[in-house]
Formats: sequence, C-alpha cells, structure tokens
Amino acid sequence: MASRCKRLFWGVSSLFRQSLQVTSKRGFLLRSGSWAKYLSLGVGASLCAIPVGQRSEPILSNDSLIKRAATLLTDSSSTFLSQTTYALVESLTEYTLAVYTLISLQNKYTSLLDKMNSSEENAIWQVIIGARVKVNQLKEQYLKYESSWQRAVSLSEMAAEAAYQAGADQASVTVRNHIQLAHLQVQEAREQAQKAEVQLTATQAEEIKKTITEDKGNPPSGGSPRNSLSEEEIPEAYLRED
Repeated sequence: MASRCKRLFWGVSSLFRQSLQVTSKRGFLLRSGSWAKYLSLGVGASLCAIPVGQRSEPILSNDSLIKRAATLLTDSSSTFLSQTTYALVESLTEYTLAVYTLISLQNKYTSLLDKMNSSEENAIWQVIIGARVKVNQLKEQYLKYESSWQRAVSLSEMAAEAAYQAGADQASVTVRNHIQLAHLQVQEAREQAQKAEVQLTATQAEEIKKTITEDKGNPPSGGSPRNSLSEEEIPEAYLRED
C-alpha cells in the first residue's frame, strides 16, 4: 500500500510540474521553490489518504449468531462430559482393583485360618481391615464422580437439542455421538466393578462359613478377633465392617 501511494505521489507531482512549465510559458509567473511545491505535496498526500479496496465485515443474521452460540455450547458441554467421564472411569478402575486386592487377602486368610496362631491371625486381620477401609473410600469417590458425570450427560443432551433447534445439525450429531461413547465407557467400567463385588460377596460368604466350622471344632480362646465372636454374631459383624 505504501509503495502504491509513493508511485501515485510521484506521478501526480510529475504531471503538476509539467502543468507549471506550460503555464509559465504562457506568461504566468511562478516561483519554483514556493507554494507550487507544497501544493503538489498536498495533492499527493490527499490521494494516498483515500482508502482503496477496503471491505467491510459482513453482518451476520440473528439465526447465524444463534447457530454459532449453540455450536459453542455443544463444545463446552462435550469438554465437561469428557472430563467427568475420564474421572469416573478412572475412579471405578481404582475401586475394582482395590476390591480384587481385598478378595486376595480374604482368600489367603481363609486358606490359613486353621494354620495360624492368634498373633498371625490378628496381623492378617488388621491388613484386611485396612483394605476394606480403602475400598469404602474409593466407593465414595466414584459415587461422587458419578453424580458429576450424570449432570454432564444431562447438560450435553440439552446442548444437543438446543443445537438441533438452532439448525446446527452437525454439532448436535457430534455431541450425541459423544454421549453414546461416554455411556459405553462408563458401562464397561461399571460391569468390571460389579463382577468384583459379586466375587467379594462370594469370598466373604465362604470365609464366614469356614469360620463357623472352625469355631464349632475349636472353642473360643479369646485371642483371635474371629474366635471371639459367637456363631450367630459372625455374619452381622462381618457385614457391618464392610
């Protein structure tokens, strides 16, 4: 743009000088170093000041603005859904691993139940109690994330409907596909956690059964936390610890 103005300025100046020469020959007196020079500069500068080829921004209609806003809404809700889905799946996975750790400890305890003295049984039992506490904490954590995830799903569904009503069909389809994928990921993690819980329940039942059998054959000595319970108290106390 600056180069174009420069060329235009020199062209105008040249024409103006030629006009002055012609005028001078016809009898008019001109002073070559005075106002004529400044007049030529003023004309060139004025021409350069005129904007050339500028385009104004197109004015968007209300429908276009609403469609754009609806698309931004689906993007935001999808981000929220992605983050809560990741947090929930990760929390469910940690919970499932903790449940399997507890199952392993209880299986080991049950297999050694008739081979341990009181101090050994107490030591293993303390480890099992710690594993149960961790399982309960992780369950509370994934339930908290599940609540956030459900809100994210609800917001995404509303955003998809709003985008559809605004005419942003592609944005609506995209967020609905995202919702379906999130459901599949969470469902898979839930199924793994449920399998672990079923196995834990079976392990607990087996442990209770074997403990009752051991108590019948061995009168309580008062040293073991298991042997200090009567046959009727064992199931209720066991479930209460979980």
